[in-house]
Amino acid sequence: MSAATAQVAPGMEDMLARARAFAAPLIEGETLDTGENTLAHADAVAAIVASMGGSEAMQAASYLVYACPHLNRPHEVISKVFGDNYASLALETTKLVQVQKQTRGVVQMADGSGAQTETVRKMLLAFSRDLRVVMLRLASRLQTLRHAAAVKQPVPESMARESLQVFAPLANRLGIWQVKWEIEDLSFRFLEPDTYKLIAQLLDEKRAEREVYVEQLRARLERDLASQGIEAKVQGRPKNIYSIVKKMRGKSLDFGQVFDILALRVIVGDVKDCYAVLAWVHSHFQPIVEEFDDYIARPKPNGYQSLHTVVRDVAGGRPDKPIEIQIRTAQMHEHAEHGVAAHWAYKEAGPKGYAGVWAGGEYDAKIAVLRQLLAWERDLSGGDQGSGLFDDRIYVLTPDAAIVELPQGSTPVDFAYTVHTQLGHRCRGARVDGAMVPLNTPLQNGQTVEVIATKEGGPSRDWLNTDLGYLASHRARAKVRAWFNAQATHETVARGREAVEKLLQREGKTALRLEDLATQLGFRSADHLFEVVGKDEFSLRNIENLLRPQEAQPAADEAPLIRKPRATDGSGKGGVLVVGVSSLMTQLAKCCRPAPPDAIRGFVTRGHGVSVHRADCSNFRMMAAKDTGRVIDVEWGTPRSGSDMVYAVDVAVEAADRQGLLRDISDVFAREKMNVIGVQTQSVRGTAWMTFTIEIADAARLTHVLGIVASVSGVRSARRR
Repeated sequence: MSAATAQVAPGMEDMLARARAFAAPLIEGETLDTGENTLAHADAVAAIVASMGGSEAMQAASYLVYACPHLNRPHEVISKVFGDNYASLALETTKLVQVQKQTRGVVQMADGSGAQTETVRKMLLAFSRDLRVVMLRLASRLQTLRHAAAVKQPVPESMARESLQVFAPLANRLGIWQVKWEIEDLSFRFLEPDTYKLIAQLLDEKRAEREVYVEQLRARLERDLASQGIEAKVQGRPKNIYSIVKKMRGKSLDFGQVFDILALRVIVGDVKDCYAVLAWVHSHFQPIVEEFDDYIARPKPNGYQSLHTVVRDVAGGRPDKPIEIQIRTAQMHEHAEHGVAAHWAYKEAGPKGYAGVWAGGEYDAKIAVLRQLLAWERDLSGGDQGSGLFDDRIYVLTPDAAIVELPQGSTPVDFAYTVHTQLGHRCRGARVDGAMVPLNTPLQNGQTVEVIATKEGGPSRDWLNTDLGYLASHRARAKVRAWFNAQATHETVARGREAVEKLLQREGKTALRLEDLATQLGFRSADHLFEVVGKDEFSLRNIENLLRPQEAQPAADEAPLIRKPRATDGSGKGGVLVVGVSSLMTQLAKCCRPAPPDAIRGFVTRGHGVSVHRADCSNFRMMAAKDTGRVIDVEWGTPRSGSDMVYAVDVAVEAADRQGLLRDISDVFAREKMNVIGVQTQSVRGTAWMTFTIEIADAARLTHVLGIVASVSGVRSARRR
């Protein structure tokens, strides 16, 4: 029987014995990559789990994890023999072991502050809803390091660094400090063996002298506190080698300064006594004020509480030796030693759970405490209080084992955009764990994703259809929209450039620099000019007027440009009556698209007859200001009987972009018997700008229709351009 079974409560022996008996024939003859016998490793892990307060399922899973690779259908087999709880725990742990092997090489070989290292830590916690999986991994890693130290066999540097940078901080966040300290020391022993041996040797050389003084000081402090009516247990505190190195390097201290620090711990009954002890210590020793910390009033994020002070024993004749003293209650000490696995934490939570989290038993309540503590750790959830660490993130791998953090429900397309925007645009297929899958397949924790991409190209519009499920990430969806917006702008600019260049060819001005032309017209760049021309928002007539030299104004005694009697028959050509010049050719300006009963003005062009504008048209005002002699009064003629004359007008709509918006607005025009002959749309940051070109017989009725359009869901404004 293993050591694990000797440390458990009555009633658990049978299940642990069954789990060991089940696994032993499969694993007793094999060894792990480290050379340790697999069954011996499982025995030791079960013992460590028991010392951490682990449940029966956790201890039994210590054996079942290593049996899984030997079973064809592990979940089915283990469920039948032990139940779903044991099967799920064993399989989740096995899967995490496999993922860790893939990611070990990506942990940064520096100081552990890299984003990838932190992502590995997050992945270990968010990988499973059951934090027992993480605690099993901590126990297994601690045993691996213990075995290597016992047989004096080095571990791979990647494993040692992963232990120091990932597992030790996790143990700290879970509050399991005994495990944290041991993992730190063993990892450091393999990473920097020479420094480790030097510090260990120096500690041994001064141990005898230090222990004599510490024992005298301990007895004196316990006796004097008792005389003050304070019942306290005073004990020496062992030094953690890695913490000594961190203090030495962080504060630029030499060996002597670090090693001569003495450490005591005072454990009392309640918080009131903690502060009473502190007052007594500061009155009988010389405190070093800058070294005082009150973690009772301001606990650490992982729940740690204690008073820390550093004093000098001036009265005892040892002023050169600082003394570190920690003061805490028994409950604080239990929590400091064993973290949230401490009995008081989950007993206090009870079967009703902790912080609103349901718990079906003592150990479930303990896990609830763990989750609550982790929720307090803002850095693990990005500071987002509205989302749970276990509910909204997944962690998948690239083919070279880098970890990518994604929102829950993400697909290979989300993955591609997270890795690189261009990879997202060119994504055409994906393999997940080596198998081809549809691009809208939701990813799961721990899967390896490989994107198949073309050399060039862009996204599909289907990706923006939420019903098809291609994108779960808001960031990826924004990148797809930005690509299409850029494409629409590019096409508009190209269309405008072509129109401007054709005009310059007709005018024989191809040598004119386009940037200079744009500047003269008041635009910040040529592309800006091309964009508004491409949208039909700026008339080419303005460019013609700029390019053609002004003609001399007629002298006072010359006849004006037009002096014909006003026509009164109301039969102007094209439904327009040009006052006094009804025989002239007329055309409706595209820049403002006039329609009855708009107030209109005319401008006599060279070679194109009279251009009819709305009276409030900005282009007309610009031309009129330059050449008032070409302005002419015009008015609408009376339509002939039975005439079906219609006029094209532009309507501008601004709205919050959503699925079906274009369809709903088009339906309004269809119901109102208005023919839509052109649509231009553009969407930027969730706002859609649309221009509809519609045919109408009377502009007065358009006001009523625009009111209906404005009432469509999401529409912010609807106006005639």
